[in-house]
Amino acid sequence: MTPDLADRLNAIGVTTLSDALDRLGIDGQCLGVMPFDRAMTFAGRAFTIRMVPVGQSGGSVGDYIDDVEPGQVVVLDNNGRLDATVWGDILTLVAHGKGIAGTVIDGVCRDIGRSIELGYPIFARANTMRTGKDRVTVDAYNVPVQIAGVRVEPGDWLVGDGDGVVAIPTGRVDEVLQVAGEIAAAEDRIREAVQQGSRLDEARKAARYHALQSRGGA
Repeated sequence: MTPDLADRLNAIGVTTLSDALDRLGIDGQCLGVMPFDRAMTFAGRAFTIRMVPVGQSGGSVGDYIDDVEPGQVVVLDNNGRLDATVWGDILTLVAHGKGIAGTVIDGVCRDIGRSIELGYPIFARANTMRTGKDRVTVDAYNVPVQIAGVRVEPGDWLVGDGDGVVAIPTGRVDEVLQVAGEIAAAEDRIREAVQQGSRLDEARKAARYHALQSRGGA
């Protein structure tokens, strides 16, 4: 794991990273997946889990947590289901103790009080009480999954804050950071100019604001 890279991604923030993804033509915004506490943030590489309906074969929601490394992000693809949880109190307790960076769920979790108490970041579509036991089962670990329609490969970078979650392909994270830095610097120049009395339209024009997020822009 590279904590300095995680720190840089956290410092940039999700909205600027999202703008950089747009400019580079990368589909990485996991829309509708939000934190339960807007102050929660994380950045880390994906440990992916694909869930499927339990069917007639039985199965388990999984005892994978001991295999997740500190600094990784647990990424659970439950196909957006809102009727069966795939994360709860005990998993939160263990993940927090191991130093796991956070959990991202295309679906729902429960026992959010423990997450908030410990400050452990969980990002999901919602929360409910109904267990996933005997309703869903693990199909595979560390395989490509999708979160809100975004493909996530094992080892991809995920970043979350109060504005949501973005996924960044591992081979393009440096490129995304470079573009995000350019966008952040341009927006800083706009803020400084208007605080010094400039018209907003003039400050935006000088910084080429309207091209910042456009593919191939700025």
